[in-house]
Amino acid sequence: MFGNKFTRRRLINLGDKLNNKKLIEIAKKTRENAYAPYSNFKVGAALLTKTGNVYQGCNIENSSYGLTICAERVAISNAVSNGEKEFTKMAIVGSFVEKQNESLLTPCGACMQIMSEFNPDLELILLNTVGKIITINLKELFPKPFKL
Repeated sequence: MFGNKFTRRRLINLGDKLNNKKLIEIAKKTRENAYAPYSNFKVGAALLTKTGNVYQGCNIENSSYGLTICAERVAISNAVSNGEKEFTKMAIVGSFVEKQNESLLTPCGACMQIMSEFNPDLELILLNTVGKIITINLKELFPKPFKL
């Protein structure tokens, strides 16, 4: 059901059948692929496009911390590299590998700036490891993005 033998990973033509719960499940599964040997903080993201496709992303750390890539930007890069630029919602799931954490994961400023480039009204579904969910509009978290 997920992906193909190439680098892109998506669900095809799920459209209205894809609810927030399913999007969270996809983000959770994607989180398992995260490469986080330095922080042990794994993140998964599932990005729903206007066409009903879902693109996945997980964080990829590097010993040169500045080269680390967030799950949200990986998902957006996957979508854009497959010709999609209209996004409706994104589920983001994060956790520490060895312990559960009550706090919600919100995207970093760089990720929110990239998200706002494509849809400043993007719906975000945020989840922590103990099951607390919040749905929030990107504009609420990031009301004044940089614009040229």
